[in-house]
Amino acid sequence: MTVYAHPMDAFRPGQLVTYATGGPDVDGIVFAVPSDQKVVVAIVDPQRGPVLRTVDPQALAERTDAGGHDQALRGLIRRTPAVGRGGQNQTTGSVQGRRGHSRSATHRTTGK
Repeated sequence: MTVYAHPMDAFRPGQLVTYATGGPDVDGIVFAVPSDQKVVVAIVDPQRGPVLRTVDPQALAERTDAGGHDQALRGLIRRTPAVGRGGQNQTTGSVQGRRGHSRSATHRTTGK
């Protein structure tokens, strides 16, 4: 029987990265890692300012030097609510389903 180790996350939230866009490389900060094929990164869009983008992890490289836009990207991350869709990154104690409706409505009579 062969036992495989669980793959380690190559990127983790808060990590400084460089995103290869096909043009100039863009500095970013990892916001979330929803799966092995997707990483949500905060980057600065020239037209829109700081935004969150879902990218392929193969287009990312780790960086060690602080960038000029890092403070704006950290502000965006601080203002954005945490990802709570379940999976391995789900926080414990989160509420599932609809809030305030613990059971279905009872049968309504017709007024006979």
